[in-house]
Amino acid sequence: MAKPSYEELEKKFKLGTTSFIFPDHIIPNVKKLGLFFDEIELLIFESRPAEVLPSKKDVKELLYLSQKFDLTYNIHLPIDVSLTHESLVNRQKARDTILAVIDLFAPLNPTTHTLHLDMPPDVKKNIENQKKLKNWEEKTRQSLGALISDISNPGIISIETLDYPFSCLETLVEEFKVSVCIDAGHQIKYGHNLLETFEKHKFRTSIIHLHGVAFSEQNIKDHTALDKLPKEYFRQVQTILEDFTGVVSLEVFNLENLNRSLRVLSKVFKNIAPMIVNFPNRIS
Repeated sequence: MAKPSYEELEKKFKLGTTSFIFPDHIIPNVKKLGLFFDEIELLIFESRPAEVLPSKKDVKELLYLSQKFDLTYNIHLPIDVSLTHESLVNRQKARDTILAVIDLFAPLNPTTHTLHLDMPPDVKKNIENQKKLKNWEEKTRQSLGALISDISNPGIISIETLDYPFSCLETLVEEFKVSVCIDAGHQIKYGHNLLETFEKHKFRTSIIHLHGVAFSEQNIKDHTALDKLPKEYFRQVQTILEDFTGVVSLEVFNLENLNRSLRVLSKVFKNIAPMIVNFPNRIS
């Protein structure tokens, strides 16, 4: 099935979204979304119990759908295991789990595998404590090195920007030659400099997670629609996207936030056509 054609081609990036827009499993989401997007972010947040992971039969179906819709995938690796856990046993289990997930989805030839390297709350709260920070960094180095040693191309792993300064990982990113996933919403929510982070790592950035951030007196909510993003931050996003050629994944988790985000992007990038903005009307 051919994708819609556009009169104008202005965006240079591949546009994607998550595999949980509809409250259903991965394959039904891909069937509904595949015609309208260049790529789908397969959310593999959970790895336990083993039954929650897609089966090899499911992967074959995803491969068929990728060919049918001229579609690619990226994988968000599990977040219920941690390569930075205090326990060596848990870090080793995390490595084994992540490698198994990468192997499971290998037939899909994903564009990237996004990895969280979380930082314990006590380290984040006292990030100026060099002893604690160096201890965390060394555990992370050992675990990431053990993971990368079994991967032929380290660049297929993209380390995501989370709630702590990404500068804490810059040495490891360079050392292991991994890619970067810039989560623009995280950068904005946690007060980091989005433009500076992108400028430092744009040649390593394979994917950008894009979502709205709603500021209120009570809390700050991310992973919402892009129309909730204050204008000054959206201007930063627009500056980045104008020349970005990787994957932009609208990392939202329901149809309303996706539609509203598409409407915002379509005002800037004319080849995100109105028919895509209204794509649910074309789902049979």
